[in-house]
Amino acid sequence: MSPPSRPLRRPAARTAGLLLLTALLGACAGLQPPPATVPPPQAGLPTPARAAGPGRDPSAPPAPAALPQAGARPAAQAVPLPAPRSAPSPAPQAAAATTLPQAEPAAGPFTAPGAEASTLPPPYAPADKGTGAGLLIDPLQPDRPPQAEATARQDLWERVRRGFRLEGLDGPEVEHQRRWYGSRPEYVQRMTSRASRYLFHIVDEVERRGLPSELALLPFIESAFNPQAMSSAKASGMWQFIPSTGRHFDLTQNLFRDDRRDVLASTQAALDYLQKLHAMFGDWHLALAAYNWGEGSVQRAIKRNQRAGLPTGYAHLRMPAETRHYVPKLLAVKAIISAPQDFGMTLPPIENHPYFLAVPIQRDIDTALVAELAELPLAEVQALNPSMNKPVILAAGTPQVLLPWDNAQRFIQRLDRHKGSLASWTAWVVPRTMGPGEAAERVGMPEAELRSLNRIPPRMMVKAGSTLLVPRAGKRDQDVAEHVAEHAQLALAPIRPPGRRVVTKARAKERTLAALAARHGLSAEAVAGWNGWSADTRLRPGQKVVLYLPAKAKGLASGKRPIAKARKAPKVKAAQAAGKVRKAARPEAKRKLAAPAR
Repeated sequence: MSPPSRPLRRPAARTAGLLLLTALLGACAGLQPPPATVPPPQAGLPTPARAAGPGRDPSAPPAPAALPQAGARPAAQAVPLPAPRSAPSPAPQAAAATTLPQAEPAAGPFTAPGAEASTLPPPYAPADKGTGAGLLIDPLQPDRPPQAEATARQDLWERVRRGFRLEGLDGPEVEHQRRWYGSRPEYVQRMTSRASRYLFHIVDEVERRGLPSELALLPFIESAFNPQAMSSAKASGMWQFIPSTGRHFDLTQNLFRDDRRDVLASTQAALDYLQKLHAMFGDWHLALAAYNWGEGSVQRAIKRNQRAGLPTGYAHLRMPAETRHYVPKLLAVKAIISAPQDFGMTLPPIENHPYFLAVPIQRDIDTALVAELAELPLAEVQALNPSMNKPVILAAGTPQVLLPWDNAQRFIQRLDRHKGSLASWTAWVVPRTMGPGEAAERVGMPEAELRSLNRIPPRMMVKAGSTLLVPRAGKRDQDVAEHVAEHAQLALAPIRPPGRRVVTKARAKERTLAALAARHGLSAEAVAGWNGWSADTRLRPGQKVVLYLPAKAKGLASGKRPIAKARKAPKVKAAQAAGKVRKAARPEAKRKLAAPAR
């Protein structure tokens, strides 16, 4: 795959998020806001219904939100949050707005029981005098025209159908994929239920860019709308970005987060890439093939057909089976969405308004505490914020958290009343290379917990400069700095055993690791650990094995006897020297024998 062009960095989004947080939580900190005009809610307004996902109350209404503009890190706009839509208090008879006084605000229809009156705007604009219908306000894009209540209650699937523009394909592949999906209604049901959280935001961004709405269905093919999906090629997220392509599109991947799993950021990057591919090939089928196979591979396949005088369309290129089935799968899903009754299916209802909104944060906070304050199951918070790798959200790296409408309001109100610590974890940069045991002792936590929390495998050292997640204690009680939150990495090195490293080869009779280890006076478990094998590993004759031998056992691994050779040489020289002495002494002895007696 030829590397995609690298987009601009997005530093301004974090500033916008922090400014919004200051505006939103200023009142929570006891600041006096200016007078705010708050219109009353509409009496008798129905609570919207939405398909339930894992861990979500089906009766809980979703929340307006919108994808940020392309090229900017998704972040909340500097606007106040709306009040909950569920169980509104009786509205005044008049439709005129009510102004809350600045000093000693009185409780009103948008005040939670036992809480101070809120200056947050209601979820609906003032009622129209002619119809009495309220208008929805998008809290992330307040400048665009408000959404009519009738429009918000429409079926999102119908909106998707109206945007279909992708041409079909001839051949049996599409029909084969239609039968495959049609025979698995439970699988389709699981996918569409998961999609209910995210589909509005994707469709909204696809329409804003003027793209075919079939592209909003692509996560059905890539990941079955599972933002935690990970392929064997290390592709991750709903849109299945491999690490290198994710980095090209500024999707941060570090110790604390992986933006390939971020709902908003990955959608922006995927649509940016698809638009780039369409501009390159001028055909959506080829653009989709390049998204799956790589643009360089598609370019080479096109050139190969051009040299052979063959057509260069999607159906005529020679490509892997996965890519060959890729567009037919998308067209099969399109057919099910277009007419589910033809397949004996019923799609879960998804209303045409946002499921969640973005709540800015300015302090590090535990994910479990977010769930507690928002009155949500932890699994639901993780499903809406799947990019988090650790049990803490770092404000310097992720200045917002996505929450459903009502739960976002509860979170803001209960956060103001929370008196304890927000985060129980922080980051510690290892000053020098050390073992996990030493690191755990220095930060005051059990070694097993340190290994589990930071995913340190056995027999590994933590290299200097690595970042570890550790408990907040003593001097380590500050929020994580931005440079650490953005660039934290964990580098490991194998623990080097004492002794000399030797590479030996298995002999013909040494078919087991235990046999080879016994020849060198070692345990099979130790040899297996040095080589990353199990103790019952079978060996091939001549297979290389790494050993760490004590100093006194040097040279035994090769089978040679360098010590014996070294001792043999002095003996030969000594013998030769003794022979010369004897030869030199013989003439004198003969002369003594020949000498006459006196």
